[in-house]
Amino acid sequence: MNVPNHVAIIMDGNGRWAEKRGLKRSMGHLEGSKTLEKLAIHAIDMGVSILSVYAFSTDNFKRSEEEVKYLMDLVVKYFNTKFEKINKKGVKVVISGRKENLRADVIEAIKNIEEKTKNNTKGILNICLNYGGQEEIIDGAIKLAKDIKNGLDIKSFKREDFYHYLYHELPPIDLLIRTGGEERVSNFMLYQMSYSEFYFTDTYFPDFDKSEFNKAIFMYENRDRRFGGLNHKKNS
Repeated sequence: MNVPNHVAIIMDGNGRWAEKRGLKRSMGHLEGSKTLEKLAIHAIDMGVSILSVYAFSTDNFKRSEEEVKYLMDLVVKYFNTKFEKINKKGVKVVISGRKENLRADVIEAIKNIEEKTKNNTKGILNICLNYGGQEEIIDGAIKLAKDIKNGLDIKSFKREDFYHYLYHELPPIDLLIRTGGEERVSNFMLYQMSYSEFYFTDTYFPDFDKSEFNKAIFMYENRDRRFGGLNHKKNS
């Protein structure tokens, strides 16, 4: 089975899932958090090494104050109390994004979950929180500029070397999944998805269960990844 090493998910459709059922949007986010926990364990069990998820973008602060507060409260609750299954599974949790702009209790919850799982080695769950792909590149460029100022020789600097300056030195994304019906990347992990395969589905994230995830993996297995080269099967 050709399982992707690094899978990323734009977890879209939580609010619309709730509205369709006559519920508050917050109920969709709650159901989405439950789906994430199940999917993370399933992905690691399948052999995925890294699962990156778009939990909250820098632009999401434009939403209502009530919704933003609920989302941050949910983050604190889940990081402090609801990730025990993931921890027991041996999954390391890392958080990507501009953490310094978050509430103090959110920052503390991030520190707690990263500290609690830092020695886990079975897989990585990368949660992107207050995250933007362009912002990550800017922040990385600033760090690189400081190193150049301090004497870094960049004559042999390669594009692969820039991964060192991103929030976490994770490998390129093999498969990007977006739920909820939209077909765009929305400023998510732009540097890491240069050669990613894309899978778009109308399924809202709370309903994106193991069988839906398996469909995306099956699609990936049947793609011909050429990385700019030729399809050897067709050109042999």
